[in-house]
Amino acid sequence: MDVVRVISLLLDYPTDELVAAKEDLKALVKPAPLSETTRGEMLQFIEKRCSGDLMEWQQDYDSLFERGRALSLLLFEHVHGESRDRGQAMVDLMAEYRAAGLDIGVRELPDYIPLYLEFLSTQGNENLQIGLADVAHILAVLCARLERRDSNYAVLFKGLIELSTAEIDMAAVHEQIKSEKRDDSKEAMDKVWEEEMVTFGPDSSGDGCSSGVSKPTPEQSRQDHVPINWANASDASKPTATRGV
Repeated sequence: MDVVRVISLLLDYPTDELVAAKEDLKALVKPAPLSETTRGEMLQFIEKRCSGDLMEWQQDYDSLFERGRALSLLLFEHVHGESRDRGQAMVDLMAEYRAAGLDIGVRELPDYIPLYLEFLSTQGNENLQIGLADVAHILAVLCARLERRDSNYAVLFKGLIELSTAEIDMAAVHEQIKSEKRDDSKEAMDKVWEEEMVTFGPDSSGDGCSSGVSKPTPEQSRQDHVPINWANASDASKPTATRGV
């Protein structure tokens, strides 16, 4: 689905190329199966971000997603934190990508949300919906945290939740996180990053930020849902990990 590919790009690090594609991005969002409100807010997001100063956008992106862990774009950090289970979960997810005929040629962890979305966008609409529903509880917490910070990035997660068709009580999610303390202060970050971040794969030491997936050929593409073992939604939706749910 084109709109999921657009959201994948918008959740990755902002670049000149992304800004230049403003009208193309908007054209792909306009026919998307979203509510009128969400579609309008997403179009406003693209217009505002792509029409503004790129450096300011990049700084805002860094302040949201690169400081602290509450808004991490790594899915398994919201489920497993820094436990050993996270490493095995990433191995399993990488295997699912390969089983679907996808070659991940990037220096990025497999649970990076833009990468996961790009993967789902190649798997057909039904499988995409199921894949989004699998992580809707994580997306909802990220959406709520962004709303608390008055960030228009929240609409991207709002759109993903709509596309998942999962029944999410956002009022309940806001209630769960209302007592959370911000973890993006210098003091909080120093405490959180005392332990070395988990790395994965031979390219994990690279500094590349862009996502990208080599799409499968028609012969490789699988239309069956790719099962991914996520934590129980009712458990993972609770803000148990400092940087995630």
